[in-house]
Amino acid sequence: MRRSMGRLGALTRRQMLALSGGAAAALSLPLPPARAAAPARRHGMSIFGELKYAPGFTHFDYVNPDAPKGGSFSQIGPTAAYNASFYTFDTLNGYILKGNAAQGLELLFDTLMVRAYDEPDAVYGLLAESVEISQDGNRLTFHLREDARFHDGTALTAKDAAFSFNLLKEKGHPLISQNLREMAAAEAADRHTLTITLTGEQTRDLPLFIAGTLPVFSRAFYTAHDFADASLTPPLGSGPYRVGKVRAGRSITYERVEDYWARDLPVNKGQWNFDEVRFEYFRDRTAQFEAFKAGGYLFREEFTSKTWATEYGFPAVKDGRVKLLTLPDDTPSGAQGWFLNTRRAKFQDIRVREAIGLAFDFAWTNRNLFHDLYKRTESYFENSPMKATGEPDAAELALLEPWRGKVPDAVFGPAVTPPASDGSGQDRRLLRRAAALLDEAGWTVQEGKRRNAEGEVLSIEFLDNDPMAERIVAPLAKNLRLLGIDADSRTIDTSQYQMRRDNYDFDVVMQRYSLGLTPGVEVRSYWSSAFAKIPGGRNLSGISHPAIDALIEKVIAAPTRAEQEVAARALDRVLRAGHYWVPQWHKNVHHLAFWDKFARPETKPKYHRGVLATWWSADAMTGEN
Repeated sequence: MRRSMGRLGALTRRQMLALSGGAAAALSLPLPPARAAAPARRHGMSIFGELKYAPGFTHFDYVNPDAPKGGSFSQIGPTAAYNASFYTFDTLNGYILKGNAAQGLELLFDTLMVRAYDEPDAVYGLLAESVEISQDGNRLTFHLREDARFHDGTALTAKDAAFSFNLLKEKGHPLISQNLREMAAAEAADRHTLTITLTGEQTRDLPLFIAGTLPVFSRAFYTAHDFADASLTPPLGSGPYRVGKVRAGRSITYERVEDYWARDLPVNKGQWNFDEVRFEYFRDRTAQFEAFKAGGYLFREEFTSKTWATEYGFPAVKDGRVKLLTLPDDTPSGAQGWFLNTRRAKFQDIRVREAIGLAFDFAWTNRNLFHDLYKRTESYFENSPMKATGEPDAAELALLEPWRGKVPDAVFGPAVTPPASDGSGQDRRLLRRAAALLDEAGWTVQEGKRRNAEGEVLSIEFLDNDPMAERIVAPLAKNLRLLGIDADSRTIDTSQYQMRRDNYDFDVVMQRYSLGLTPGVEVRSYWSSAFAKIPGGRNLSGISHPAIDALIEKVIAAPTRAEQEVAARALDRVLRAGHYWVPQWHKNVHHLAFWDKFARPETKPKYHRGVLATWWSADAMTGEN
């Protein structure tokens, strides 16, 4: 079971907030003036100057450049399950806070550059044929391709790009606008030359965030339509697909643009092969799975271990009409857990937060609910070299020592790790420790309930919009009640859940954060003080600590990958010692199920599934549809 931040699903293709590494024309961002080369046109960028593909490359290595076009691809709404938009959508604008955006909207828009998913963070020219960067790193000049155009045939120019970035800075989703604070100006020098001026205070990856993430809108379209409106009016795009049939809240279909202007560019060769891409929405999981078994949609990634282990024995699997495939996931597994809202007074005592974590018997849950398919998550940087292990080394200590006495002492010992439970479902040793911590924090048992000095009962509500979450919360809630805590699980409808989460009106919510291989500005949105009060943000726990803020900036500004990993490990230690969450579980594979109608390249992109972008219809190979 894995979760993602669904509110920005429209940005998944360009890796919205996780641009996550050699060959000629590499560009480090930014280089100190003494080391920087004279400005020259570059075909690609990466954070630490590493590029695999040289100028003139013809296609990415993980595609089939001769893949045929045609056929259909369909899947459930969210590409990564368990987000707040799981059951419905009510807007075709995925770049604002308002509304639940439909999945797949990133297919409509081109960006200046695009990720290569066999490198940690490299981007190569799409709308922009090349880029120049000033020696101080504060001025980016993008040279747009002269043949770029929107779906209605109108030219896409630098004026559209400048308009788009300024619009996103002013009215975009807070997770976008906050990251654009250090973009001082976006201006069109002429029809095909875009200049981005940065303040000098920007993070190293902001140029990649702008180039490889942000969509370019039609200035004409969003002059005639209100960008801030949660609307079902199909926006005018320039990407490989346009909006087709929309059944509000039930399904959305995208149609391949046959005369897509960038179809044969190296960054697109062999990609976007399906004539039709459809996302289906269901009100409950049973109906969703039954629809797949009946061929109502053709592809699903299975995130529920019980379902994967026990429910894929239906006839279509047995006779080979449905294929099961396990692919490695080499990206960081991210941080999944129950996040405790420290904006609420009852969770501001670290001892209370630690006690809640001690009540979770992972071993029992993994065996009885997940068929032992998962590993316990320990780190905010799980499955990556940024995960802290053992005692801090000298380099980590150099970053941590200034905060001694201001962070928990545990930061300077072995990395805080969830204790191993005995698998009984009610580990008495851990519950005794939890009870002692609650007593120390002033929450004592009175008349069977944990109460503070004012007589208030310690209550915890686990909030979710997915009824299946209740079976996972139940064993933890039972142990919390044994401790005298009034614990319960509440399932509400999607729109109410989204509103309450956006406004941080909850005790505990379950979430998975997915971090990139090269963490950048998005790290602020997860854990910085600046994002603790911004509506609709990722800092669900309301973390606000100067040490964490300072270490975040070290991660973002690290001049080398090795130094970034050191800073991330130091940050990981402080976060884990703060007990802001109850870490859950992870797996480093993709479990895929699909009807036998697809073909795929021999090579999977190392850092991506590659399913929608690089697969193609097997029927298209034979001329069948």
